[in-house]
Amino acid sequence: MNNHPIAYSVLDLAVVTKGSSFNDTIKNTIALAQKVEGFGYKRYWLAEHHNMPAIASSATSVLIGHVAQATRTLKVGSGGIMLPNHSPLIIAEQFGTLGTIYPNRIDLGLGRAPGTDQETARAIRSDFMDAAHSFPDEIEKIQTYFASNNQNAKVRAPIAEGVNVPIYILGSSTESAHLAAKKGLPYAFASHFATAQLFTALEIYRKEFMPSALLQKPYVMAGINAFIADTDQEAERMATSFIKMIISLLTGAKRESLDEACEMTDDLRETFSHPTVQQMARYTFIGSKNKVKTELIDFLNQTEINELIITTNCHNQNARIKSYQLLGEVINEINKNK
Repeated sequence: MNNHPIAYSVLDLAVVTKGSSFNDTIKNTIALAQKVEGFGYKRYWLAEHHNMPAIASSATSVLIGHVAQATRTLKVGSGGIMLPNHSPLIIAEQFGTLGTIYPNRIDLGLGRAPGTDQETARAIRSDFMDAAHSFPDEIEKIQTYFASNNQNAKVRAPIAEGVNVPIYILGSSTESAHLAAKKGLPYAFASHFATAQLFTALEIYRKEFMPSALLQKPYVMAGINAFIADTDQEAERMATSFIKMIISLLTGAKRESLDEACEMTDDLRETFSHPTVQQMARYTFIGSKNKVKTELIDFLNQTEINELIITTNCHNQNARIKSYQLLGEVINEINKNK
């Protein structure tokens, strides 16, 4: 039984909706961040993706700064920076700068996947595979650059030294769980799209966790997709854009933007329940507050996580904002009953 209060946060891919520009998308990201700050959300994370016309968060650290500037209390960060794409020194300098401008508000979530296709990964960094294998060492380098006692090193990131930018390990497999546990770092599992190894990864992380100067006991975040409206029918309609996006991803069809919502047809409902689709979207919550609350309580009791990180990829910005508002209300109701 999960007895501790659950924190709740946003994962935003800055998805470009049909009929919108990149500029519109970034404005919508800012508007959503400002709204969820008032709804009690803890953090706002942006994801790094490349060579995807429908995603506007490719320059992740730039967008993080833009969101932090437009908000006051939210923690803002990366969910995540795909570290093998980058030099650890440059990431330390970027996030050290962000942490200096916005003290105690910047998070650095790190993942090892490319966030794109293999050809684009090679275009970003020709030695990507070597860097991916060196992921634990690359994290160690970043931690060293942020250390307050690194002044005598030959290579430094002075603007990062002693700056409070917490590191989170992101993962979609058990490999990342071993690493987060060994380093004594918080762990965020990408269960909003990778569902198969969630419970195994959580068990490994908790069993192998070694306390560190940063974290004395395990801290787990898990991703979900959520679409909440006044009625189940409205929520289903809102989710149709997401369902079509999942189908495109699984069939390899690149979309320029997220489609408009449509009525939930029998064909769409059947496709969404297909095992291949459910393997990717099992932890998707669609419906009214009461329906989602019941399902969410079960998920929280099963996972015993500390924090939910929620993504809502729908076409209508107002419906998206309302969904986050209603979900915040659901989690607050759940917390009050603990």
